[in-house]
Amino acid sequence: MQDEEKLFAASFAQLGAKITYYRHLRQIKQIDLAYEAGISEQYLSRIERGRQATGLTLLTLLRLADTLGVSIVDLLGDKK
Repeated sequence: MQDEEKLFAASFAQLGAKITYYRHLRQIKQIDLAYEAGISEQYLSRIERGRQATGLTLLTLLRLADTLGVSIVDLLGDKK
């Protein structure tokens, strides 16, 4: 089960990095993105750092993607 946990940790880290990337690209402050997505700045910070694996809902991801002007596939997809 340890390998599976590492895979999930890497996936959440990648998701967080993508959110951070698009936020910086759009020049949106973390507090502003959090407000628009209806979450706290601390919660967004944990997501961006890949530290929020539990409780992350599809609705939150959709709100983040919408505010960033990207599709959820852009956040979750694995471009090779």
